[in-house]
Amino acid sequence: MPYWDGAPAQPPGAPYPSPYAPGYGIHAAKRPWTVETPKAAPFHRLARNEVHRWWRPLVGTLGIAALGMGLAIGLMIVGIIVRVVVTGEAPDTSGADVDSIFGDQTADLAYNLGALALFLPVTLAGAWVVQRRRPGTLSSVAGRLRWRWLLACSGLAILFCVVSYGTSIAAAGAIDDQPGGDEHWVGWGRFIAPAVVIILLVPFQSAAEEYAFRGWMLQAVGACTLENARSRVGRAFSVVFRTPWPGIVVGSALFTAGHGYTGWGILDIFAFGAVAAWLAVRTGGLESSIALHVFNNLMAFLGPAAIGQLDIEQGGVPWQVVVADIIPMLLYAAAVVGLARWMRLRRVTAAPGDGDAPLTAAAEPAHAS
Repeated sequence: MPYWDGAPAQPPGAPYPSPYAPGYGIHAAKRPWTVETPKAAPFHRLARNEVHRWWRPLVGTLGIAALGMGLAIGLMIVGIIVRVVVTGEAPDTSGADVDSIFGDQTADLAYNLGALALFLPVTLAGAWVVQRRRPGTLSSVAGRLRWRWLLACSGLAILFCVVSYGTSIAAAGAIDDQPGGDEHWVGWGRFIAPAVVIILLVPFQSAAEEYAFRGWMLQAVGACTLENARSRVGRAFSVVFRTPWPGIVVGSALFTAGHGYTGWGILDIFAFGAVAAWLAVRTGGLESSIALHVFNNLMAFLGPAAIGQLDIEQGGVPWQVVVADIIPMLLYAAAVVGLARWMRLRRVTAAPGDGDAPLTAAAEPAHAS
């Protein structure tokens, strides 16, 4: 009896065709776009999946940068159009503040924070489109943001702010040539609008920077392990590149380059990025670095806003201020690592047959390439 499923009948004696051949009604199931997460892998190696190729981290990085900047320009154009429609006037940038975009400090602040926040969805999309992995693998080894752990880290970050405020006062007292301060409380009328902007947008702006520099960049560099190198020099480099340190250094350097600090201020920003990246590896996710970044920036923006300074000044920083910043960072890092051990927080992805059982540092398997 002839075979029929939408294809021509088979001639007698002809070999039976594969049901997956083109033109027949039975086809192989389509493979999911995202591939499986590497097993028993630390956070910085999550991008080295079965479809990894050398060009994916490079293309993804350039794509994220280009799309993010393009969206930022689009947001600026939309903002200008909205201002013209609402007020009937184009932004006045002819005053003393030539760096103003909208001629209004609060609007400029909202734009700057919002433009950076746009990199959050762009970075998540880069992991899905270019590296064909679940965007949640940028968050943690659990494939998602661990909210309970984020809440615990937020409590420690608040304590960090308290300690940081105290050390900053001590540093200010140690600086001899302090400028005469005429700062004063601007009043609720002038404070409430920028405060709302800061509270609403800083969490997204801070998270976007963490996902870009401590998520994407750390994992992009971590995927380039050079494990196929055959020469002695190549194998030596491979040993180094399997560790998280190249990703920590590269990501922290790019993070520092995105700021306008000079002198000792460069060390301050680099140290912040390095501590945040190290914590991401030690805890298996971005939660601790997001909490640190969010509350640090809330303090950094709300304090000056209370005295009418919405444009955070960058440039040279005295070494006393850098020391006053780094000490609380190190204390925060020590507290986070201790709490992670106490909570038996997972640091690597599940091994075959591991399920969701916690994996502590003592039980962590070796990661051969």
